[in-house]
Amino acid sequence: MSLRPSVVAEAIGTALLLATVVGSGIMGERLAGGNVAIALLANTLATGAVLVALIATFGPTSGAHFNPLVTLAELALGRCRWRKARLYLAAQVLGAVAGVIAAHWMFELPTIAASQQVRTGVHQWWSEIVASFGLLTVILHVARTRPDFVPAAVGCYITAAYWFTASTSFANPAVTAARSLTDTFSGIRPADAPGFIAAQLIGALLAVVLFRWAHGPIPDTEATPRDNNSDPMTIRHG
Repeated sequence: MSLRPSVVAEAIGTALLLATVVGSGIMGERLAGGNVAIALLANTLATGAVLVALIATFGPTSGAHFNPLVTLAELALGRCRWRKARLYLAAQVLGAVAGVIAAHWMFELPTIAASQQVRTGVHQWWSEIVASFGLLTVILHVARTRPDFVPAAVGCYITAAYWFTASTSFANPAVTAARSLTDTFSGIRPADAPGFIAAQLIGALLAVVLFRWAHGPIPDTEATPRDNNSDPMTIRHG
């Protein structure tokens, strides 16, 4: 299989994820009558549900990363070549921006609008470290033993993490960058995005270190990447 379908899958999947995150935030806020908890609940349920659907849909094609943290973790673990990783990273970022634009057009908003939502400070950054560490830990460990359960595990984790983290668990650099372009319920100020992204990378690094400590070096038969689908979403390890 050509690498092209997997890259397109990453772009489309990430776009649909962002359209859901931003669109459900807009819809929730409009229908909640000022009740932020109800708006957040709507945003949470939509995001968790779409993750299950999208990972199940695109997992066989691309591994359904939709997140630079996942791609970089696979690269660090030797299960993804740099050629594939850089294409995935570009597809994720471009797809995320396209998803924001799609949501804006659906709700008759400007194509791009820099967010005014303040999300910064040590406690927010710590929340993103925890959120990203938890997400990557779930993905790496569940995929090693029960890859068929990854869609449900990721959807459930994100649904929970929206509520147990002060940052509402962005846990995704592409999502963070794209959400700085929407001045809606799910937005983040562009000036605050770098702090979130740095925290996410730290959380992901800790998750990779834990995984390598728990499971040791990856055997050569697993470490040899297959350019198209060799990642924990589609291959059973161990």
